[in-house]
Amino acid sequence: MFASSFAVLLRTAVLLVLVFFSVALPHGAVFAQTDPLPSWNDGAVKKSITDFVGRVTTQGDADFVTPAERIAVFDNDGTLWCEQPVYFQAAFALDRVKAMEVQHPEWKQQQPFKAFLSGDRKALGEQGEKGLLTLVAAAHSGMTTDEFATSVADWLASAKHPRFNRPYNELIYQPMVELLAYLRSNGFKTFIVSGGGVEFMRVWAEKAYGIPPEQVVGSTGVTKYQLDAAGRPSLLKTAKVQFIDDGPGKPAGINMTIGRRPIFAFGNSDGDHQMLQWTMAGSGPRFAGIVRHTDAAREYAYDRPSKIGQLDKAWDEAKAKGWTVVDMKSDWKTVFPFEK
Repeated sequence: MFASSFAVLLRTAVLLVLVFFSVALPHGAVFAQTDPLPSWNDGAVKKSITDFVGRVTTQGDADFVTPAERIAVFDNDGTLWCEQPVYFQAAFALDRVKAMEVQHPEWKQQQPFKAFLSGDRKALGEQGEKGLLTLVAAAHSGMTTDEFATSVADWLASAKHPRFNRPYNELIYQPMVELLAYLRSNGFKTFIVSGGGVEFMRVWAEKAYGIPPEQVVGSTGVTKYQLDAAGRPSLLKTAKVQFIDDGPGKPAGINMTIGRRPIFAFGNSDGDHQMLQWTMAGSGPRFAGIVRHTDAAREYAYDRPSKIGQLDKAWDEAKAKGWTVVDMKSDWKTVFPFEK
């Protein structure tokens, strides 16, 4: 009798404890809280992110934002992955031109191809920006979109970064990958908004960041619908530029593709300045973040004088208006996933 009564009392006590914890404590508080941003050092920067997410996702909070309006946009080069010593898409384009040389014997006598293929840096420099754009256009046109996607995938499988000796798509920033996942777990929809080519990024962005192709906004070229001899349709990439998604083009690209003003935006350079300004100009709670490259040992250190990823005017406005500025050296425990 005693044993039976004791068993009933014990079971009742256990049930009361379970009920207490399930009702009195927040969801997930029974066990130790897991850090959603483990590669971020604790401090003001990390807290600015978690505080903002907490406010806009808490029912009843004055800053609560409905899930449909939780749009977050991220630049890619220098914000989600490395961009030094040259933009990775430029490295792809130049490697692609070398691979295409055998199909274009006329390039040996045509500039800027002649200078580039012969390694004549002085002559190539004399071609200026127009010469580089010519090389990039050649690497991105004259093929179908499917053929282009295959060439990008093949390049990523074989090309290595000159400093880190790793595939370029391994040079993504672990803290930013965690941030993307953290936002999505809190009802945000995450987008890439980059000056890079949209078809270049769509090949690998979903695997790298969890961002599907339809949520990648980027620069685009004109494509031409065509049928082959068997009547199969395809899209041919031409050398004509359709839209440049950089600087003031970023807010325009967001409006055209997404159709909602973001409440959360991250960039790293003056090319992202207008996107950050436009995000912050909306009503209600807003977040603007900038990745500042300060870690020459683990990555690179550059800002105002840099020819790639220059951070000047956007940095000044960030300091003046209290935007979040990430100091890579002090705010990130880890830079790249392979460091772990």
